[in-house]
Amino acid sequence: QVRNDLTGVLYGEDIEISDTESFSNDPCTSVKKLKGNDVRIILGQFDEEMAVKVFCCAYDEEMYGSKYQWIIPGWYENLWWESWINSSQCLSKNLLAAMEGYIGVDFEPLSSKRTKTISGRTPQQYEKEYNAKRGDGQSSKFHGYAYDGIWVIAKTLQRAMKYLNATNKHQKIEDFNYTNHKLGKIFLDAMNETNFFGVTGQVVFRNGERMGTIKFTQFQERKEVKVGEYNAVADTLEIINNSIRFQGLEPPKDKTIIQEELRKISLPLYSILSALTILGMIMASAFLFFNIKNRNQKLIKMSSPYMNNLIILGGMLSYASIFLFGLDGSFVSEKTFETLCTVRTWILTVGYTTAFGAMFAKTWRVHAIFKNVKMKKKIIKDQKLLVIVGGMLLIDLCILICWQVVDPLRRTVEKYNMEPDPAGRDISIRPILEHCENTHMTIWLGIVYAYKGLLMLFGCFLAWETRNVSIPALNDSKYIGMSVYNVGIMCIIGAAVSFLTRDQPNVQFCIVALVIIFCSTITLCLVFVPKLITLRTNPDAATQNRRFQFTQNQKKEDSKTSTSVTSVNQASTSRLEGLQSENHRLRMKITELDKDLEEVTMQLQDTPEKTTYIKQNHYQDLNDILSIRNFTDSKDGEKAILKNHLDQNPPAQWGSSDPSRTSKDPIEDINSPEHIQRRLSLQLPILHHAYLPSIGGVDASCASPCVSPSASPRHRHVPPSFRVMVSGL
Repeated sequence: QVRNDLTGVLYGEDIEISDTESFSNDPCTSVKKLKGNDVRIILGQFDEEMAVKVFCCAYDEEMYGSKYQWIIPGWYENLWWESWINSSQCLSKNLLAAMEGYIGVDFEPLSSKRTKTISGRTPQQYEKEYNAKRGDGQSSKFHGYAYDGIWVIAKTLQRAMKYLNATNKHQKIEDFNYTNHKLGKIFLDAMNETNFFGVTGQVVFRNGERMGTIKFTQFQERKEVKVGEYNAVADTLEIINNSIRFQGLEPPKDKTIIQEELRKISLPLYSILSALTILGMIMASAFLFFNIKNRNQKLIKMSSPYMNNLIILGGMLSYASIFLFGLDGSFVSEKTFETLCTVRTWILTVGYTTAFGAMFAKTWRVHAIFKNVKMKKKIIKDQKLLVIVGGMLLIDLCILICWQVVDPLRRTVEKYNMEPDPAGRDISIRPILEHCENTHMTIWLGIVYAYKGLLMLFGCFLAWETRNVSIPALNDSKYIGMSVYNVGIMCIIGAAVSFLTRDQPNVQFCIVALVIIFCSTITLCLVFVPKLITLRTNPDAATQNRRFQFTQNQKKEDSKTSTSVTSVNQASTSRLEGLQSENHRLRMKITELDKDLEEVTMQLQDTPEKTTYIKQNHYQDLNDILSIRNFTDSKDGEKAILKNHLDQNPPAQWGSSDPSRTSKDPIEDINSPEHIQRRLSLQLPILHHAYLPSIGGVDASCASPCVSPSASPRHRHVPPSFRVMVSGL
């Protein structure tokens, strides 16, 4: 009944009852349920024997100390636990540890005020007289209430008698019986009007209930200490100064107080990384100044200064994204943070594509020129490279715009497991962390990573294809390869570590910032530091092909064909590699043709045709056909030689036959001068036209030996050993 009444009163005061447990024998199950429901303040109604079992279970479940407050009846006997400790399985020290700090609630047996009561004695005087008259008899804590109760009866009867005498002279108090409701109501009204100060305090009845004083005691260091009292008549609570001892810094909470705490980026860490970022941007600005100032230098001009500016711009955009990655809810509002989610993604993506897109575009130009198999003049201007970079950025913008429209980034809050308060307060900290996420985050990141990965693979391909270009001002393949390697490795490591440290914003921001700083710095340094060093030491060497320089020195030693190269512009130097490859191919062809010519010459000198013809005494005819002397530039001379040859040897008719030879051996017939002349007229002009123009011989418009500038020195300086005059073909 007491519990039900208390429950109704608590609900009326808007006090929540988390759980109510009842038990008859083993209270441990109920104690576990209370802990599971996060009950922190427990009101207990049990006797001394059950109280020992409850506190033993509380010790086992760690439901004691600074986080819990037990409130139990205070009418137990003094040192009540010592009588029941043997009946439990709990050690005495464990039981006392669990009991420490409990609050006992009981009525006040005697008032502590030193005011005279209705009897003319103070409560202290009454207690002294009571103990003296009691002697060795057993004491009851209700003796004060019994004493005040007698005074209540006396005062009620006195007030009822006065009422009867004043209102009804015929009815007396002696006429009372239990069926007389009228007289009973007079007694009840008289009792409700009772109000005097007794040995138990102020004696007042309200709705038939005694309104007394409630005392509060606390178990402190193995004894109960009075800490306050509640006066029900005046509705006041008095707490004795500094008497209550809580085991924590403050009173226990009625439940676990969960305080959400935003995990934010440390300001010193943000300052340090921002300082490093500023240094990187200063370095990029210095490279930009160097590139613009020396843009007319041959070394810088051949390395595409406009593309270099784009590389620097991309690096500076990547640097700028670090400032945005470090701004969280501790610096900006929720709406601003959501905007930063989109802005920093755009800046980092565009910066990456701008830097590496420009680097790969100018490498593509070198590849397109030096891999030009058709040897056609090919000029690729910077405007075309800008279009290529713009196309890469257009793909980025398409992806980002679709991302923003279809599934934009939002601010999300991730809650982590509760942690104890570092300051020792009776609260639990629930860390929360802000993220930039959307519904299909994995898909969008996969698209971006796939595009960037293809871009990196394309750059690796170009670097590999142009690795043999020996002009340092044009060939950045080694540095591109190093940049791609470093950026790829750092991005993979950074992405993995960043994912694993999602719940540690300081570590995550530090990793992301250092990866961006390292990748941007190493890329800019690999592109510009070698150029700066070369420009300081030997700028001309970087703009010339080392093999081409060696060929030039050889040409200077040759007095007949000496040439000088005074300047190499961008278009001509870009074709050197292709020309060298073609020159090598032609030299191999020359070697093959030399062998063929030597073989034909040996056949002409050693064949049976010549021997048989010599036997026929036709040396003069052969000498007229093969004239081993140099040509003259006079056309009249050519006509004279031709005329002399025709006069001495009239051309034979193809369809005629000589009767004198019909009876000879067929071999001698095919070795006749007419057949030899016919064969030579067919074979030698073919060699003449196919071979001599390739090595600097005559062609249809040249009557004297010509020198091909692309021919090798060995073939160019060897004079022709014979000349073949062809007529009548």
